[in-house]
Amino acid sequence: MKKVVLDDHLLRDVLSNQISGDLQRRLRGAQIATTNMYYVRLCKSAVSARGGSLTGSWPAERRIELSRSLLVLPDEIAVVPLRTIAFRIAELTELHPLSTLGAEAVAAAEHLDAALVVWDGDDGPRIRAAARSVGVQYRAVAR
Repeated sequence: MKKVVLDDHLLRDVLSNQISGDLQRRLRGAQIATTNMYYVRLCKSAVSARGGSLTGSWPAERRIELSRSLLVLPDEIAVVPLRTIAFRIAELTELHPLSTLGAEAVAAAEHLDAALVVWDGDDGPRIRAAARSVGVQYRAVAR
């Protein structure tokens, strides 16, 4: 079974049933995963929504509904344990000009032998280059 690691924007779309055609094609028959940091960023946005691009424009009721999904994340969405990939994150940040968030995304995808799929608004050349260097497929999708 193919696997995909989603960023926080795309995880939000999956949990709120707003999956674009592009993302739907990438998810067909795939096991979904995300990272600890993407999960935390989405939780923070659902709680505070201070005008950011994740849930800043959402009404309170919609954020509350998303929060319910985040509190009990569906079993079919995996979160790679940080202790499993922490050392690899450190290696990636040493080898590439990446943030910890970016290194975790690449390390999680590498660990799962998964594609890293991000919202095209967050498409970053550093994460893309690091993913390519370790053989991780990297895809940016429109929402």
